[in-house]
Formats: sequence, structure tokens, C-alpha cells
Amino acid sequence: MRRKIPSTLALSAFESAARHQSFTKAADELAVTQSAVCRQIGALEDFLGVKLFRRGRRGVSLTDAGLDYSRKVTARLDDVERDTLELMAEGGQGRTLELAVVPTFATKWLLPRLPRFVEQHRGITINLSVHTRPFLFDDTRFDAAIHAGQAVWPGTEGSLLVQENLIAVCSPALISPRTRLQQANDWRGHTLLQIGTRPYLWRDWFQSRGMEVAGDLTGPRFELFSMAAEAAVHGMGIALIPRLLIEDELERGVLMPVTEHGYRSGRSYYLIYPERKAEHTALSVFREWIESEALAYRQTMELG
Repeated sequence: MRRKIPSTLALSAFESAARHQSFTKAADELAVTQSAVCRQIGALEDFLGVKLFRRGRRGVSLTDAGLDYSRKVTARLDDVERDTLELMAEGGQGRTLELAVVPTFATKWLLPRLPRFVEQHRGITINLSVHTRPFLFDDTRFDAAIHAGQAVWPGTEGSLLVQENLIAVCSPALISPRTRLQQANDWRGHTLLQIGTRPYLWRDWFQSRGMEVAGDLTGPRFELFSMAAEAAVHGMGIALIPRLLIEDELERGVLMPVTEHGYRSGRSYYLIYPERKAEHTALSVFREWIESEALAYRQTMELG
């Protein structure tokens, strides 16, 4: 079935006229006559069956429908322009990687290591965008994703990077560094910082220690591990955080473990990509690099 898409000439004329609120300025920008802009926008309005501009003696102004449509058209044209410039610069060699990432892992684990990749592979550009839930690659611009879960997604390939090892931490100002919370009663009266998307995290952690602790589902809730970690740094309570996300805070001493117990939750961080992208140039290079970085990290943790 033929797509219901206006001509790019009409969309370009509309976007420019909407941005300038003027057909004359749009004509100057596009190096065409004002009448050409008027014809293109008139044809677009006929195609849509909707008026996009109000015409008056003092010029033109967007209708409500025109304003809403202009925002969407501008975003799409910006995407097309970006993709076109990338393709022209790369010569079709796939030197840009669009990577969806979970935010805290990207900020705390990936980004501190990424300068090494940039130094080694100056011809490859990595673009990072936050995406916290599984998605269909065909519906997005992404080439790959770093995702936290229990397995790769259907129809994809993937590399296991790092397993999630959860530790309980707090500020040294909240609990004496010599204190260890060993028994269920030791936890009484302490505020447990919760992760809103994983409400049973503390309960699972306590069960892995063979404990039942009253109030394990209550406490301030945060959407991200980074938020819970920062709250713990400021003495708001005890946080349960994957160790790999707080290595810096532990090293600086602003967070400390309240027990030596670690818990492998069954979740891991994966690099995931659709099968058709397996030979993508930038992805192949990035995959080899991040697998090496993850292996080095796992070996360091085992030695530690």
C-alpha cells in the first residue's frame, strides 16, 4: 500500500515557514520564490485536509494544528538530516553506533571506560541514549542496547558482560565503620532505601541470608540505583546497590558495606543486538572492546 507521506519539498517549506512565521523568510532561506513556498504549503494543507496557517493582512501565523505538526515535522527532518550527514561522512561503512543504555550502568561503569575506546578507535562515534525497558529494534534507530535482565531478548544475539552482585551500603556517618549488621534484629530501626522498579529486592537479599526482617518492603523509594546511592551517601538510609555501580563511592569512603554478604541476583548486564546487525562495523569493534573490558572487570572482582 502506498505510504501516506507528503512530499519532502512541501515539508521543508512548511518547517521553514513555521520556524520563521513568514513565507517570505522561508523563501529566502530555501532560495525559492515566495509564491513557490505558498504553493507547497497550500498543497500540503490540501493533502492533510487541515489548515496549518492563518493568513492575514499582517502576515501568517500557525494554527494550533499547524503548531503541533511543525514540532513533529521539525524533529523528523532533524533526524533525517543527521542520518544523511552521518551516511555521507561514513561512506556507508557503519562508523556510528547508536546504543541504548540503562542510565546508571552507563554513567558509573561504561562512561569511565569509554575514553579508552575513543582513544583506540577514533574513527567510530558512539551515541548513547537512555532506554530502560526492552524494545523492538526494528521500531527504533538503535543498533544495540546494554540491558539489565536475566537473558537476551527474543530475536537478538548478545554478550554477557557483568553479573549483578548486590551489597548493602550506607554512609560512615550513619553507622560506625566497625559495626556489622549480622542478625535480623540488627536491622531493626534502620531505614531501607527502596528501588521502585524492584520492590522485593531487599526481601530477596535477606532471604539469601536466611533472614526475615520486618519492614523490608518499606522505606523511601527511588527510580534509579544512582538516586538510591546518592541518598545513602547523604545519610538517608541503607541502600542495596550492585557493587559495580558504586566502586568509586566505596574507594572514596563515602559509602561502606554494612555486612560482607553479597548476593548474585540472577540478573546480569548484557550487550544485545539484532542478528542482522552482527556484522555492523562499529558494533563489531565495540562488542570486542566491551567484552574485553567486562572480562578484565570480572577477573579483578574474582581476585578481590
